[in-house]
Amino acid sequence: MTGKERVQAIMKQQVVDRIPWVPFVGVHAGSILGYTAEEVLKDADKLFDSLMEAYKLYQPDGMPVIFDLQIEAEILGCELVWADDCPPSVKSHPCSDEAKIPCQCLMPKKESGRIPLVLDVMKRMKDSVGDTTALYGLICGPFTLASHIRGNNIFMDMILDESYVLKLMEFCTEVVLKMVDYYTEAGMDVIAIVDPLVSQISPEHFTSLCHESFSTIFSHIKMKGALSSFFVCGNATRQIEVMCKTKPDSISIDENVVMAEAKAITDSYGVTIGGNIPLTTLMLHGSQQDNMKYVVDMIDTVSNENLIISPGCDMPFAVPKENTIAISQAIRETESVREMLKNYEAKGEDIEVELPDYASLDKPFIEVFTLDSASCAACTYMMQAINVAKEHFGDRIDTIEYKFTEKINIARCKKMGVTNLPAIYINGELKWSSIIPSKEELFEVIDSYC
Repeated sequence: MTGKERVQAIMKQQVVDRIPWVPFVGVHAGSILGYTAEEVLKDADKLFDSLMEAYKLYQPDGMPVIFDLQIEAEILGCELVWADDCPPSVKSHPCSDEAKIPCQCLMPKKESGRIPLVLDVMKRMKDSVGDTTALYGLICGPFTLASHIRGNNIFMDMILDESYVLKLMEFCTEVVLKMVDYYTEAGMDVIAIVDPLVSQISPEHFTSLCHESFSTIFSHIKMKGALSSFFVCGNATRQIEVMCKTKPDSISIDENVVMAEAKAITDSYGVTIGGNIPLTTLMLHGSQQDNMKYVVDMIDTVSNENLIISPGCDMPFAVPKENTIAISQAIRETESVREMLKNYEAKGEDIEVELPDYASLDKPFIEVFTLDSASCAACTYMMQAINVAKEHFGDRIDTIEYKFTEKINIARCKKMGVTNLPAIYINGELKWSSIIPSKEELFEVIDSYC
């Protein structure tokens, strides 16, 4: 089978010769050739050359053409902050001050923003590797897009003004449908709707505010002749079943979700599942053997039917290419790799971390544990909530962000017992995990500590 046939078959619940491998290379592809994230996301030639180099090195069955959830937001008037080592983040929200719906005149066209660049590279990738490789077109999901437009206020809107949220979701769904049309016309085999903020709301809110949008989108993708993937980051454990009910062909999860438990649910709905190689502890900071062992253990402990192996999300920029090659080898040559690793034991790093004396603090200390608020949308909005609180409370509180991309913070998470990201602790006590509080709720809890 070709890689493309393998991915298409597994998403149709058919038998394949081995588990498909889909690396979400994103801006990491640029790092291979020495380009910054901003360069590959703004220059079609650099993006194409980087993707082709990643293709040669990692031998994927499927791969995304671009991993940037801000393409649509930029077109709709959001100001972006660019970085060298991750996709841009959203800085401004055009509807943050007033609960309104963006003008229909902003609806994306093929000529809007960076869409021409994306379509150009999609065509080139289709011509170069499209016969043998399943190409993914990634689109920002409607709820995360609505959050980009409205900002953190959307979490209070969900409580006080559901009708507005539904109208905003209708608008964002229309945006997504336009992007689906453009990407399927460009020959994308799989349309992935990437909506990291879905993990930050309750299943009840998903059902009442998001179900209709996602069902409409996945039905449209099917009508366009492509396969679909519902990509969510963070601890989406409680959302897996309601996500399945929107009828995507596949769901992709990250390391916050236990693969075996999630797969039991997706299997019951006839949905393929993908994931969930840890991004930082393994891909970024682990050894080749660590990455191989994780993959072999997954293959040995999880039912191989309806399964795609991939990173838990967009690969960090600085992942050593040797680690990704090792993953590819473990998938393609599982028996020989298993034999190679039979006496291997991972060596944990002994990093000393000193925790604050929480009982002796003279004011509330808010610690935010994130993957990285510069690159993870859910982390961005959780950190924005804390920044708003800092502006309000000023010197009466102290705040800090611990990014999981740094080894010392991985050790800190272990010592604190942090199990899911993003999370907010106040004076050493867990207050929110994988759910973003509204401003009113956050202020009320902080007040109780002052």
